[in-house]
Amino acid sequence: MPDPEPDADPTVPADDAPDAPFRKRTVSFVRRSGRMTEAQERAWSDLAPFYALPLERDGATTSVRAGSEIDPASVFGRAAPLVVEIGSGQGHAIVHAAAARPDGDFIAVEVFKAGLARTMLDAERAGVRNLRVVEANAPEVLEHLLPEASVDELWVFFPDPWHKHKHTKRRLIAPPFPALAARVLRDGGVLRLATDWEDYALQMRDVMADAADFEPAFDGDWAPRYPGRVVTAFERKGAAKGRAIRDLSYRRKARS
Repeated sequence: MPDPEPDADPTVPADDAPDAPFRKRTVSFVRRSGRMTEAQERAWSDLAPFYALPLERDGATTSVRAGSEIDPASVFGRAAPLVVEIGSGQGHAIVHAAAARPDGDFIAVEVFKAGLARTMLDAERAGVRNLRVVEANAPEVLEHLLPEASVDELWVFFPDPWHKHKHTKRRLIAPPFPALAARVLRDGGVLRLATDWEDYALQMRDVMADAADFEPAFDGDWAPRYPGRVVTAFERKGAAKGRAIRDLSYRRKARS
């Protein structure tokens, strides 16, 4: 069994109503106890002042206070296309993309501090300066931190599948998600999804089929593999186990 999520108050029952406070809603992650390596600790100390966005919290460790919206142009010192990756893990995909696309800006959203430390180390070694990291719960980032219509691409690659039936309610790509994604994506912006779990891929497709603010950006059953996504350990592991890699992509419809 995974360790309980310490940001949540175990005495407060979950309430999945859309207007419930986030810490009374089911979250899509479990923050396990663990220590960072000395290199990761040094990376956080030395590199976070540049790479990590300072956040106003709302009590919980990974929360984002309402009203703490950032201005991406001020953060990066320019106006440029913005890509946000949710669940960036060790940062392999987003560091690679930021290095390959210096004309764009990138934000990595992750709840695991060690993964963000690795992301900052790799970014610094690669000379990447158009990247920032956020240690926070993704739905709160989408609701409170990012301005409306500020994001050109939103990525969710290989999110935790929560494959046991009793845990599937924790999946990120569920009916509440499209509205949050639609809020931050500009008109014509793209949501890119990928998973190696067939039933989660089907759930993603069903959820997005019911999302009034989106239309498919692909023909047929599945989108072609997004060429800008570097192959990560998650994808290699899934492929090694014989699981099909499923991509999906959706375009944000114009606001009325």
